[in-house]
Amino acid sequence: MPRRPHWYEEGEEPDYRFTLANERTFLAWLRTALALLAGAVALMQFVPLAGISGLRTALAVLLGVAGTALGAFAYQRWAHVQRAMRHGRSLPMTWLPFVLGWVAAVAGVIVLVLVVVGP
Repeated sequence: MPRRPHWYEEGEEPDYRFTLANERTFLAWLRTALALLAGAVALMQFVPLAGISGLRTALAVLLGVAGTALGAFAYQRWAHVQRAMRHGRSLPMTWLPFVLGWVAAVAGVIVLVLVVVGP
């Protein structure tokens, strides 16, 4: 059995439904991270070189870095929310949706440029 983090014994046990909801959110962040990584790989493997040199690679790097960072921060977010629930505090604010939204917007603009310029 894995060792529990020290903070897991602090405060009061939250309603199990909230704990499970927090876990589902964590898994959703991980699925999104994996989708971004898969998009980066698919882009490099299946999209032909575009007219603008390096644009395909730049988009793949953007998606790969975003996916890696999101995967790395997903556990941290889960732990912060779990701690807040155990201590009866407000849930912490996160910048992840803001950043992820901008990454998606930038990726969308790059895809539009690739479609307009064409191979």
